[in-house]
Amino acid sequence: MSLIEADHVSFSQTVYDPNQEKDFEIEIIKGITLSIERGEFIGILGSNGSGKSTFAKLLCELLHPDEGKVLLNKVSLRETNLYEIRKNIGIVFQNPDNQIVGYLVEDDVGFALENLRFTHDEIWDRVDNSLKTMKLYDIRKRETNNLSGGQKQKVSIAGVLAVKPKCIILDEPTSMIDPIGREEIIEHITYLNHNKNISIILITHNMEEVLKADKVIVIDNGKIVLEGTPKSIFQKINVIQKYNLDVPQIKLLVHDLIKEGIPLPTDIFTAEELVEKLCQLKS
Repeated sequence: MSLIEADHVSFSQTVYDPNQEKDFEIEIIKGITLSIERGEFIGILGSNGSGKSTFAKLLCELLHPDEGKVLLNKVSLRETNLYEIRKNIGIVFQNPDNQIVGYLVEDDVGFALENLRFTHDEIWDRVDNSLKTMKLYDIRKRETNNLSGGQKQKVSIAGVLAVKPKCIILDEPTSMIDPIGREEIIEHITYLNHNKNISIILITHNMEEVLKADKVIVIDNGKIVLEGTPKSIFQKINVIQKYNLDVPQIKLLVHDLIKEGIPLPTDIFTAEELVEKLCQLKS
């Protein structure tokens, strides 16, 4: 059974045009239908302005669809208690500074639990477990304003994780951190999916971040234009580039090597796979 479903969801926003001194309705999401299963890892790709972040907010009732509906366990979010939505669906935003409110790391991780009125003992039990899962336990007493960007984003994820949601939506969580921090975040996201059976919806414009997803969705101009496994999507290099998305460098290299006559399979997506295939050719 699907955990979350978007059923022909559309959403418009009012924009003021100062030149004509008028308000205009702009349709940002245009009839998207999507189903997310329990434990599934969905990657949502799209260039800036494609509508992917707006779609993320619709999936967790931060915005309401103008048409269609979003369902959690077959029940419309509009008919579901907000408390139940927040217990089941967590969201991590692009800028961790917009989400961190606690003075100390452990205080921030426990903030949502306090609002949800968990008991004192349960709060600290969940905080400790969440910090250990995200490998933050050793810095639990550190001030949040002294953390790196990657550490702040991990604290944001830990705070969501402490609520034990069935699904975590991550809206461009690595766009403001360095490459090392980016790799750590993706590693933790993958761990939560594989080891904790948490559904992951990762929204990004970085195609390499969704290589381990079960399914990839490409959104352009408010519509789903591509859908499939990472390997099936990333083989459509010309189509991907048409939607202003960067193809993984390894994939471009493989594409160029094949054009030069080197007999490589087209479904290579990592440096390790490429080296292995090249070594096999040499032997």
